[in-house]
Amino acid sequence: MRKLAAGNWKMNGLGADLPQLEALMADHAQPAVDVVICGPATLLTRMAATGITVGGEDCHPAASGAHTGDISAPMLADAGATHVITGHSERRTDHSETDAQFAAKTEAGWAAGLHVILCIGETEAQYRAGDTLDVLRAQMDGSIPDDATAATTTIAYEPVWAIGTGLTPTPQEIADVHAALRAYLTARFGDDGATMRLLYGGSVKASNANDIFALANVDGALVGGASLKAADFSPIITALENAD
Repeated sequence: MRKLAAGNWKMNGLGADLPQLEALMADHAQPAVDVVICGPATLLTRMAATGITVGGEDCHPAASGAHTGDISAPMLADAGATHVITGHSERRTDHSETDAQFAAKTEAGWAAGLHVILCIGETEAQYRAGDTLDVLRAQMDGSIPDDATAATTTIAYEPVWAIGTGLTPTPQEIADVHAALRAYLTARFGDDGATMRLLYGGSVKASNANDIFALANVDGALVGGASLKAADFSPIITALENAD
């Protein structure tokens, strides 16, 4: 399985920002890793037209219906997306969404032919209390459907307290968490769990990317703010390409 550099633009991006993707494509015309940008629904078709692989930032569990303002997985696919993010902590915080809802969204993504990047992560209070692994196991129990495979699913570990704060766990903490995640996935899904990609997310930037990607069981990154500009995201992709 190729490593993955995924960008999450969140509620950012206008048509005027599309040249950033063109610049990124110029820097990485034939990348040695998979590169995907998950952007706002308003831009997906135009983003896909640049030739870059694109994904949705979220999807509704239903394929269609009376859900004003929501977007379904088939709609994302129709717009040119091949990936979708589910389970992001901002959906938990801003919309009070649950593991069960994330499981349903994940299945909806699969049904539409999308590869799902499923996020898990602990809050600062949970981290300070030493509850990180218990929280992550509970989130995976509740949000990863039993038929997940390495071909359909990527897990992104994003400690909530590190997202957009400039803070990151120590390399040893990241390594320990990813080792525990790998053990969990292997025990639950066998060979698929042993090869399912594990991404790290949370204030990933050019200055720390080499150290993070050198760690075992880190198969890439889910990058927020640093994915908005080619000049910031390009060196992260290069660091992942150069990782052993």
